[in-house]
Amino acid sequence: MAEQSKITTWLQDKIFNPLEDKKMPVMQHLFEFQARLTKTVVVVALFFIGTFFYADTLVQWLRIPLQNMFVPGSLEWVPTDLPKIPFIFLSPAEALWQNLKVAALFALVLATPYILWEVWSFVVPGLHAQERRFVAPFVMTSAVAFYLGLGFCFFFVLPFALNFLISYGVQAGFIPQLSIASYVGFALWLLVVFGLIFEVPLALTLMAKLGWVDAPFLKKYRKWAFLGSFLFAALLTPTPDPFNQCIMALPMYFFYEVGIISAGFFKKKAADEASETETKAEAGPSSKEAGVLQPKTAGPDDEYVGVP
Repeated sequence: MAEQSKITTWLQDKIFNPLEDKKMPVMQHLFEFQARLTKTVVVVALFFIGTFFYADTLVQWLRIPLQNMFVPGSLEWVPTDLPKIPFIFLSPAEALWQNLKVAALFALVLATPYILWEVWSFVVPGLHAQERRFVAPFVMTSAVAFYLGLGFCFFFVLPFALNFLISYGVQAGFIPQLSIASYVGFALWLLVVFGLIFEVPLALTLMAKLGWVDAPFLKKYRKWAFLGSFLFAALLTPTPDPFNQCIMALPMYFFYEVGIISAGFFKKKAADEASETETKAEAGPSSKEAGVLQPKTAGPDDEYVGVP
């Protein structure tokens, strides 16, 4: 126990306090920001060079949810009843531009862990020790949540939405022919939005941890959150149909409810720690007073009695 206390004291004195007391001029902060931004751009550019060479393959992957449905039980794609849908381009540079967009997005997705690491390295000197303890796991978890959102959209949301929308047009008597720009834009936008939707519980948890909100406050505004989910979905969906708004708004509100549970858990945990600290602080002096008898000061009417 004593060794652990010595290690904790050494970390606080040698590691945490120097970082907290480290002060840099504004220009030095800007130079550091410029250096980290340059490294991030270089890393993303290297990923982009690699993804651009495989842009055609990546576009073919994006076509998988168009005429296939993912079966979780067998972990395989099953073809749907839709007819073969050709891709067309309406301008000379449209195909090249879409390949650039796909390669750039995949480069950013692959470089996300490194980008978060650079952000963390830049802001960590300005954080206190107790802030680093939950901000570091939050940064790592946010990357995992973003990837989970991308996977959920690719395997479940995109196949369901595309099959419903195109089946509706085919049954209405129209011939499906998709522009490469419209399809890639639709697919990439949904992927990015669902990646951000999966960040909602983490954002609410962080706000609760910082003391900005709590579970009762979030429960109080449930109705407004439900309405706001549909308003945001109406603004974010690439098409104006209510179907896409629902498949985006309902998960958004679901994760709001998950955020309420998470905020309540972390708020309760913080409150318990605070009450335990107060209890120890109150019990400390009383235990000492109970363990050691203090000599009584002799007054005019009192007689001092020594401890036997």
